[in-house]
Amino acid sequence: MSGTKPLVEISMGIEAFASEWLHCDRISSYLARMVSHNRTDSLLYANLLSSALNELLETAFAHHGPEGNFSCRVSRLGDSDVIELDLPCDDMTLAFYRDAAQRLTQPDLAGIYHSALFSPGKPDPHLGLLEVAVDYRARIAIVAEKGNRLKLAAELTLEGAAA
Repeated sequence: MSGTKPLVEISMGIEAFASEWLHCDRISSYLARMVSHNRTDSLLYANLLSSALNELLETAFAHHGPEGNFSCRVSRLGDSDVIELDLPCDDMTLAFYRDAAQRLTQPDLAGIYHSALFSPGKPDPHLGLLEVAVDYRARIAIVAEKGNRLKLAAELTLEGAAA
C-alpha cells in the first residue's frame, strides 16, 4: 500500500508455516507485540491486533497453494496498521479468495457474518475474514498476483477516533 511505513516482516516456506497450527498464534502474538510498543495502551492494542492477525493467519494456514514462500508484513499508515499476507496459490486457493473478496463487498456484511457465526453445522470457511472485517472494521483487499501468488491486505484502526 502506498504511504505505508514498514514495521516488521516474517517470511518462511509455506510448508514450514502450514506444518503446525500453533504457528498462527505464535506469529500473531510476536508481531503484535513488536508493533504495539508506542500505542496509548500497548497491551490492549497488542491483544486486539494479535486476535485480528491470528484470524488472517488461520485463513492462510487453511487456504494456500502447495509450495512457495509465505510472508506476513505489518506496516503503519497514519493511525492504522496494515497487515499484508503474501502466499502461494493454486486454482482452488484462488477460487476460495475470490469468493471471499466478493462476500466482503456485500452491503450487509454484519448480517452475513452473524449468519455464518451462528449457523449450525460445518463452520463457514470465510468466517475468519468476515470476523476481521466486521469486528475490527478492517478494510480487506485480496489481489491475485503473477506467478501463482496472492496478496491479502487488511487495514485496521484499533485506537483513536476511527476505532
